[in-house]
Amino acid sequence: MKKRVFAPIIEKNSSMRFREITAATTLQTNNFGLTEPENGIFAHPRTLDVVIAPVVAFDSQNHRIGMGGGYFDRTFAFLQHRKTYFHPKLIGVAFDCQKVNEIPANPWDIRLFSVITESS
Repeated sequence: MKKRVFAPIIEKNSSMRFREITAATTLQTNNFGLTEPENGIFAHPRTLDVVIAPVVAFDSQNHRIGMGGGYFDRTFAFLQHRKTYFHPKLIGVAFDCQKVNEIPANPWDIRLFSVITESS
């Protein structure tokens, strides 16, 4: 299907970049204990088609609470005022039990396009 996969990398300046994973990719553990690709080409977030976002909690309006670092909100801030531009699509993956009635959104929060659960 000629799909390419990119994984997030947390940089020292608290920014997030996306590096391609291939058969030749070597992995390293970052300061958070997460495994990241050590080599490979980078892709700008605007060029990605779909991004799987971490979700601690979500609501029916597709607001999310993430892991607390704000990396996704900063990286995808260009999606904040979109009217017709939905690229990339941010998809949350969660369990039904992570759904809450309402998450009060902050002005900088980037809403998900969709959330997939075990009953979706």
